[in-house]
Amino acid sequence: MKNPNELNLVGHLEELRSRLIRTLIAFLVSMAAAFLYVRDIYQWLVGDMDQKLVVLGPSDVVWVYMMLAGVVAIAVTLPVAAYQVWKFVQPAVTEQARRATFLFIPGVSALFLTGIGFGYFILFPMVLGFMNKLAAEDFATMYTAQKYFTFMIHMTVPFGLLFEMPAVVMFLTKLGILNPNRLAKARKMAYFILVIVAVTITPPDILSDIIVIVPLFLLYEISITISKAVYRKQLRAQGDAGASV
Repeated sequence: MKNPNELNLVGHLEELRSRLIRTLIAFLVSMAAAFLYVRDIYQWLVGDMDQKLVVLGPSDVVWVYMMLAGVVAIAVTLPVAAYQVWKFVQPAVTEQARRATFLFIPGVSALFLTGIGFGYFILFPMVLGFMNKLAAEDFATMYTAQKYFTFMIHMTVPFGLLFEMPAVVMFLTKLGILNPNRLAKARKMAYFILVIVAVTITPPDILSDIIVIVPLFLLYEISITISKAVYRKQLRAQGDAGASV
């Protein structure tokens, strides 16, 4: 006779596999749909450029289009992935927590798009302008499409993920994995890591560093504030439940 715990584990693994497959299908469908409009996306992204981007081989065109479609697919798939995560943990949380964590799903999309917008409209032109000035005196600048969009994605997608911090913290606090005390104790280490991230991806001047560091610090503090609000609500609900008993 099989151990009930083993059967339970197998059931959880099967459900996890099913939800991962659904997320993957959503990504592939989104990528295929984005690929239909990828030339329009490309034209919009290079609309302000004074020169055409260069390709060094036929495969570069396909690579650039696939990369752009992939980023769009990630943005579209994120709420699907968040929903699948929510459904997976739903049986383990209370009814009140279920309603609150459901807000996690639209929040993920909004924060990702905000982070992408910050990277594209603020960080990317700032860093690209610095690089152009650096090269202007000694080099003739000619960008390949592959290098240009790789650089753009490195300046945008990581910030889309970093801006997910408040939503992830809220979700993990609801599950009891994080609490504001732990986040406050880890503040110095978190700030140190965020400073390293900011200094690594920005030009070597203090203004650029500050422009990136300040929003990252604010995101961390907002995450702590959200965690405090969620944690207090949980303690209040536990106190009410204990009083009713």
